[in-house]
Amino acid sequence: MALIVQKYGGTSVGDVERIKKVAERIKSIRDDGNQLVVIVSARSGVTNELIARAKAISADPSEREMDQLLSIGEQETIAFTAMALHAVGVPAISYTGAQAGIVTDKAYTKARIQSIDAAAMKADLAKGNVIIVAGFQGIDSDGQTTTLGRGGSDLSAIAIAGAIKADKCEIYTDVDGVYTADPRVVKNARKIDEISYDEMLELASSGSKVMQSRSVEFAKKYDIQFEVRSSFNHNPGTLVKEEAASMEKVVVRGVAVDKNQAKLIIHNLTDKPGTAAKVFRALADANIVVDMIVQNVGHNGVANLTFTVPSIEVNKAKQALAPVINEVGAKLSAQEEFAKLSVVGVGMKTHSGVAATLFKTLADVGVNIDLISTSEIRITVAIDQAKADDAARAIHTAFGLDKA
Repeated sequence: MALIVQKYGGTSVGDVERIKKVAERIKSIRDDGNQLVVIVSARSGVTNELIARAKAISADPSEREMDQLLSIGEQETIAFTAMALHAVGVPAISYTGAQAGIVTDKAYTKARIQSIDAAAMKADLAKGNVIIVAGFQGIDSDGQTTTLGRGGSDLSAIAIAGAIKADKCEIYTDVDGVYTADPRVVKNARKIDEISYDEMLELASSGSKVMQSRSVEFAKKYDIQFEVRSSFNHNPGTLVKEEAASMEKVVVRGVAVDKNQAKLIIHNLTDKPGTAAKVFRALADANIVVDMIVQNVGHNGVANLTFTVPSIEVNKAKQALAPVINEVGAKLSAQEEFAKLSVVGVGMKTHSGVAATLFKTLADVGVNIDLISTSEIRITVAIDQAKADDAARAIHTAFGLDKA
């Protein structure tokens, strides 16, 4: 008998028929003698619909109230899933994030998990129940509902798997696993059988929509292996695990594109120690994640500072930076129609020529590079959003990812 954590995404539970299919899969696994904790997302489209309604009421809704609102999507799904299990004779009980003992910090809309009290879940498992948990949500120390950010159900699943010491953690989506690129953009993208935590983390943070980056970071920290699988078939998926020596044989594991990025430029910033610190302290205090950062060489005592933030954070970043901009007498501008393209692979540690191949391929298809950032296993470039898909296809071919 194994203790299994499963997570089903929004498309997997998108309507009544799909929820019934999920219940049948759960019943089959339970009938084999396994215990299950199942984390579910809101039905596909529900979260976006709720956000649209909120924006129609207020252009800048309170983050606390947004968490109150968005948490109901998952709560609907847990009740439906429990009902579907009851209908096929499986004892099941639904839990909100708070009832599952998920305690977070107080950062509304992007809270971080601080602890999980799994006592109630363990007691219900011992009684023979399948537990259905609302993903994406928790509760802070003041008893306020919080959410974990888009894709937060992945984090819920992996954190719970660690808390209850599950034997397996399975992330079910609408694709068969992790691909070398987005198969909707690159038609000959291939499924990857296994991938390291670091590679998966870089792909997730670079725009791959299969997993939320914070969930991969959590899995790496606590060494929680998980498998990304499709809920629409029984094919093996992609195992995400600790890096193995054999993984370095593949120079580039995948290509990712993120079109949901904005570039902010601070012009005529005073070029002296401490000025940049003021800028990024203001952004940090507003809980805004910054990615690519470039500062040009200062002339006449001033310089330009360029960095990227998620598109949805542009207005928030402008508000956070306004006092600093006024203080130092600089000017802020934003450009939203651009994309990040990244190539990722642990083999980059031991192989040369990746940057040369990347830059030549982009030049061959007429794509200009705006910004560049790197890590030990990743190279990211900022490019024109309109050319991002063509660039991804060309890069995928250039690194031989079309071939098995």
